[in-house]
Amino acid sequence: MGIFRRPREASAAAPPAISEFWEWWAQARPTIEASLAAAPERSEEAEPGVPGEGLSAEAVEELSRRVHKIHPRLLWEIGGADDRNPSLTVTGGGDPELRGLTERWVRSAPTGSAAAGWSFHPSRQADPEMLGQDLILGDHEFDLEYVRLGMRADADRARVHITAYHPDFLFVSEEQQLQVALNVLHWALGEDDVARWIGEVSIATEAPIDALPPSMLSAVVEQISEPFSEPAWLTGEGRTPRGHPARLGARFPLHRQDYPLCDLHVAITVPYANSNPDRLPVEPSSGALRAFEKKLAKLGDRAVLAVQETGDGLRVFHLYADPDSGVISELDQLAAGWPEGKAKVASTNDPGWKALAPYQP
Repeated sequence: MGIFRRPREASAAAPPAISEFWEWWAQARPTIEASLAAAPERSEEAEPGVPGEGLSAEAVEELSRRVHKIHPRLLWEIGGADDRNPSLTVTGGGDPELRGLTERWVRSAPTGSAAAGWSFHPSRQADPEMLGQDLILGDHEFDLEYVRLGMRADADRARVHITAYHPDFLFVSEEQQLQVALNVLHWALGEDDVARWIGEVSIATEAPIDALPPSMLSAVVEQISEPFSEPAWLTGEGRTPRGHPARLGARFPLHRQDYPLCDLHVAITVPYANSNPDRLPVEPSSGALRAFEKKLAKLGDRAVLAVQETGDGLRVFHLYADPDSGVISELDQLAAGWPEGKAKVASTNDPGWKALAPYQP
């Protein structure tokens, strides 16, 4: 248990490159729209979802440069074919460390008439129509109508494990097999729901028993996620570094995508005055700790309580907070008002929520 580790205080803010991007976009958008309008109509054989398909080489290069200035690992794509309005997606490719950055990017985007009919997304969106298209990767063309998914529900972990099959997997590399599987999952669910609910993804060169078309995946995910529509807590017991009994509570499931701006890990260490021989809290300290927790639960999407550890006369509340929301000062005031000793607040930047790894099932 990490009950005595106190992370260093840190803060995060949207990089200037985000505002610079939108200043550039306002000027470049008419040129980009003209380039898209002049592009040849997409044929049925064209690869779906190609970033910047239809744009000039100069426009692709400049858009990439602007996005990579925000972060070099970000990806982008322009969508909206036929009668659909154009869209621009900037994504971290499923990397949780980049999810807050793309959220800050999209929240700075123009809205209403200033968007000029464009929509902007911080992650790849579900697009079930693409599941009936052909996907070209390298020199191979995959007819996605032949994709089948083995789906194994794991209720204990609130995940659906996937075995992806296509008859052409016999003839292509493992990298291409995985690319097909990930594209299909993203088009079936959207990138954020893949991160929330999809567990292990494996490849099969023979059709799994009871395999289903990708169009059925959303229904399976709905079944596995329905019991978790309200927050739940897992509890456990362990030992403190001094060998005394400890109690652990962890919110489950807790998804990074539901709190995209909460990049800051905050640990509030609260001493309690009344304990039993095992140094675990008893009344009236137990009631005071419950009241403190209820106050933490009222912070909305500015901060979420993820884990609490109790033992050796201390309770440590682990939260993830939006560093730009002003919530840290509220947490400082809340800790300062604790009546049973000196409470401490420490924070560190943790956009990937790595501090939660020891508590995941």
